[in-house]
Amino acid sequence: MQRERVPLGLSSGPASVETGYYATSLSHQQYPDQELLKIIRDHWAAIENGSHYRRDHTFGEDACQTRKGAGAQILAALRNLAIGLYELEKERDRTSVNEFKSWCRQMTASTALKLILRD
Repeated sequence: MQRERVPLGLSSGPASVETGYYATSLSHQQYPDQELLKIIRDHWAAIENGSHYRRDHTFGEDACQTRKGAGAQILAALRNLAIGLYELEKERDRTSVNEFKSWCRQMTASTALKLILRD
């Protein structure tokens, strides 16, 4: 699937056309173009509003100075682990905290290790 769009920005330069290509196992017969575009938009919105929002607003990932080598990958893995632990605890009704940021503030390394080792 090919999608073209003209970004609406505040730049005074000429508008440029951006072309995006999407690969999918869905067939054109299954879903019309507008529905496929909605699926794509919803997919990216879930990513942007889910883990990326949490990683940046809770952990300040964009402000992190560690950008090279294994350090950046390790920090990203730890952030993802924290998000996963929270979601798992929430799903299993093992936490009364409804906000991820509050849950992180209460978490200690020893408590996190117990959660990881728990069944």
